[in-house]
Amino acid sequence: MVQSTIEKIEESVQLNSLLTENNKTEILNLLAALKPEITELEKERAEHAESIAGFIERSTHELMRKEKNPTLLKYAVDGMAASVEGFEVTHPKLVENVNYFANVLANMGL
Repeated sequence: MVQSTIEKIEESVQLNSLLTENNKTEILNLLAALKPEITELEKERAEHAESIAGFIERSTHELMRKEKNPTLLKYAVDGMAASVEGFEVTHPKLVENVNYFANVLANMGL
């Protein structure tokens, strides 16, 4: 489930005409870093992994909209960051990558 969500996001990013090539590359690289971390979490806590992937999907969607709504992007990015709270000890790389991804998306959406 998580794998298909990430693949769907990757495809949407690749096909999006509003993002620059640099932004696409950066997002795809971040997704590539997140994919194994979320897949690993899915083995232990499927619902949490799905939640994280869902917030990543919503955040990316809000960033790629033609008519952006900064409030919705902020909510989605904040939700993505909140979705990894409590995993700092057990999955520190996941938390680090998700938080970095959230910051990148927030900055792109400015």
